[in-house]
Amino acid sequence: MLRRHLIGLAGLPLLAQCDASAATRPDGETVLTVSGLRAGQASTSAPFDMAMLSKLPQHSFTTRTPWYPQARKFTGPLLRDVLTTAGVSGSLVRAVALNDYWVDIPVDDIFQYGVLLAHLLDDKPLAVRDKGPLFIIYPFDQQADLRNARHYSRCAWQVKAIQVR
Repeated sequence: MLRRHLIGLAGLPLLAQCDASAATRPDGETVLTVSGLRAGQASTSAPFDMAMLSKLPQHSFTTRTPWYPQARKFTGPLLRDVLTTAGVSGSLVRAVALNDYWVDIPVDDIFQYGVLLAHLLDDKPLAVRDKGPLFIIYPFDQQADLRNARHYSRCAWQVKAIQVR
């Protein structure tokens, strides 16, 4: 059963760490827009540029995927930290790609498995031709139960928007 996560309240310390005014106004090109309800009340939208995403705590893991012939290192903020910084809550995340493809991801997955919003592949920026600039990826090699079609299908690359419902 899915639980509703109150992401906004948990993110107050993270917002302070990342400068709240910077969290709402990117200086560079917007690469991601996160939208949803703020603590179940009013609708909100938070744009992020790459610098803002890079200021969030960064995490890395190396994992095998169906899309690359060998294990690759992915680096970026935890997706839960991005949602927390945006101050949105809900039980389902819809990730939308540059070509308007979308996939729904349970928020429970994001909190349970340490799903990344990767912007680096093998320590280099993800280019659009290499599934970038942002790639939602699970740590498949850390937990055998993630290596299945259901979790592979929840990954999304060339992500431009996240809608929390």
